[in-house]
Amino acid sequence: MLHIRVSTPAAAALVAVVLLLTTGGQVSEVAYGKPVAPVAQQQTATGSAYLATHLYFGTGRHNGQPPITDEQFMKFVADVITPRFPSGLTIQQGRGQWRDRSGSINREISYELTVLYPTREARAHNLDIEYIRALYCSMYGLESVGRADVNAQADF
Repeated sequence: MLHIRVSTPAAAALVAVVLLLTTGGQVSEVAYGKPVAPVAQQQTATGSAYLATHLYFGTGRHNGQPPITDEQFMKFVADVITPRFPSGLTIQQGRGQWRDRSGSINREISYELTVLYPTREARAHNLDIEYIRALYCSMYGLESVGRADVNAQADF
């Protein structure tokens, strides 16, 4: 076993980084004198089985119509999404791009909405999610709202 004596926290951190980069492994035992349990013995995540649904809302519209504004989108969230997911949601604004049916690449401001719900509620929430997607498309004349579902372990 390698023993290294360090005199300051900054030196210990530097040793840890160097060892991590050179060995590719856990370094807390070497750098800080603290044992690390093997991966098989480490505690697993706590919480319950959830689904994380991510919806991707574009704001660009066709036929020369102006983009959907932040105010319009947030009103849609308040009027349509929040009543269906009153326990909470997360919205992130970003820049997206996608290829439409005509083959054109569209770049636009977009929103990613994330909702978490217990997997036992997936069937009921699927109806809500598909309603939200269809209504947004019909309200603003869009081709689609992207959807990704991911299994998650969550605790609140």
